Amino acid sequence: MSQTIEQQQPTEERAPAPEAKQPSLWRSRDYLGLWTGDAISALGTSMSTIAYPLLVLFSSGSVAHAGVITAAAMIGSLLTTLWGGVLADRVSRKALLILSPLIEAAAVGAVALLVLHGRTSIAVLAVAACVGGLAGGVHTAARNPALRRIVPKEQMAVASSQVQGRDMAAQFFGSPLGGLLFSAARWLPFGVDSVTFLFSALGATLIRRPLGPDRTTEESRSRSMLADLREGLGYVKGVPFLRFVALWTPAINMAAGAYFLLFIAVLKYRGAGPAAIGLVNSIALLGGVTGAVLGPMILRRIQARRVLMTACWIFTGAAALTGVLPTPAEIGGSVFLVMLAVVPVNALFAAYQVRLVPDKYNGRASAVVGFGAQALQWIGPLVAGALADALGAPAALLIVAAALVPLAVAPHLSSSLALLERPVEEVAEHRP
Repeated sequence: MSQTIEQQQPTEERAPAPEAKQPSLWRSRDYLGLWTGDAISALGTSMSTIAYPLLVLFSSGSVAHAGVITAAAMIGSLLTTLWGGVLADRVSRKALLILSPLIEAAAVGAVALLVLHGRTSIAVLAVAACVGGLAGGVHTAARNPALRRIVPKEQMAVASSQVQGRDMAAQFFGSPLGGLLFSAARWLPFGVDSVTFLFSALGATLIRRPLGPDRTTEESRSRSMLADLREGLGYVKGVPFLRFVALWTPAINMAAGAYFLLFIAVLKYRGAGPAAIGLVNSIALLGGVTGAVLGPMILRRIQARRVLMTACWIFTGAAALTGVLPTPAEIGGSVFLVMLAVVPVNALFAAYQVRLVPDKYNGRASAVVGFGAQALQWIGPLVAGALADALGAPAALLIVAAALVPLAVAPHLSSSLALLERPVEEVAEHRP
């Protein structure tokens, strides 16, 4: 096995000995500030995330229109992910972490005002969602390399699980709260979300540790952003594991984008109202919180490649179940299984990536992989909406489940995932 990996990673250095046990991340003021600010922001975002499709579904009844809004936000994020990564390796990451949530606050605040005055349209909502996505793409691109400056490499799996758990917990509480606020006044979820983005900016402002990049102004001026982008693309292309992630995740995330829109549509099809949809969504998200808590333990005890393969088949089977189960509670249980399986996989990818990529390439490499992950995701809601309007939401979900089968087979066959057969602690940086 080691011989195969050496053939795939010819320039990889020999891994160092296991590091000493690190102190709890909660003792780091910078980590706690960043984590808390983003937690409050994630709570607000979960409210508006469910409020967008509810606003469209209970106004026009069109799943396709709801898919347009979801896709607009994804496209916005996609457009800035690559360039955001380049910026994160050229200009102050802290400044990007402060400014981007302020733009997101303005975008969703404008939606709240428009809904309050009854001046919304699909086009206006799509533009606002796209602007928020543009800023969100920059924020994500800057946050990943900034987090690496705050968190030691050997604790990135734990940090990733804590971030995943935080976001799932935010959705767990935010989804029913968003449904309740929407029932009280349709503008409220958006108004609250706009305020929560300010806490994300505040959390970044309070960080004391230098977040980089270390690059000098002269170095930045001597190279174009396009040259930096090509270098990042070349780096990812030269690492088999990263190349697989960048090529496989677009398809799996496209299916996931379709699945999570159809999940809400099926609940409405089964007779659930806004508050009930939010509540059932929280039951499903409990699976994500559970997966985040169990993720580090699972990755310590089970080979990472087996975790990935198992999660793929759970997603495939649960997607089919979601389309045929008759009650909202049972549907929530199927999505619980999806979230339970998916969250440890996200932590797995983050942990191996941070061990492989040197800080010099971290912003660009993360952006390239992130761009790949989002490249097709926006298509999922559009296709799902069209299928649901034409065939019904349950039938559309069965089609999504069928599309997941070849994606679940791929991790069994790809030699690029041989790296996952090694414990993450034994992986060293890959230097081109």
